[in-house]
Amino acid sequence: TYTGAAIGERPNELLRLAASVERGSEHPLATAIVKAAEQRGLSFSRPSEFQSLTGRGVVALVDGCKVALGNVKLIEELGINPGQAIDRANELHREGDTSMFIAIDGNVVGLIAVADPIKSSTPEAIRGLHAAGVRIIMVTGDSATTARVVAKKLNLDDVRAEILPEQKGEIVKEVQRQGHVVAMAGDGVNDAPALAQADVGIAMGT
Repeated sequence: TYTGAAIGERPNELLRLAASVERGSEHPLATAIVKAAEQRGLSFSRPSEFQSLTGRGVVALVDGCKVALGNVKLIEELGINPGQAIDRANELHREGDTSMFIAIDGNVVGLIAVADPIKSSTPEAIRGLHAAGVRIIMVTGDSATTARVVAKKLNLDDVRAEILPEQKGEIVKEVQRQGHVVAMAGDGVNDAPALAQADVGIAMGT
């Protein structure tokens, strides 16, 4: 669910640019952004020179502008100063939202916050897994603050945050070395190495 551009005088334009970049992606965050733009009746532009930087974000040219959309790791790698946006991003993380920086031509111009509401069936599912003796670890690329908020709500056993996709497989190996049988659930794209490493890999398409 798109919750708005936290910074910037033209939130619809920021959303339009972000959706134009993300239009071809199947990532859940990208889908949320595109859907929000469609709901607002915004027009899309065709991106070029598209680059997906795993675990960080995306970069593309849109309407002659170099648009970057992603987490703080992406912004830092591009040598961009996040400015006051970093404080607002941290506030959003404390509220349990995922925030993405949007930069145009090397300057951060806004934030897009995406809320991932917990499904009503999830707490019961977690209780059932715990009753069966299953230990549940959340492994996510999201910020540690956001991850801790969600993990606390769901009473998860452990949380590893700000993890790159290639690091997830190492976490699976670590738990296996402790003598555990590991089932890994992931999106089947970025999580493919970890899914393959696990004793049971569960790839979710949606």
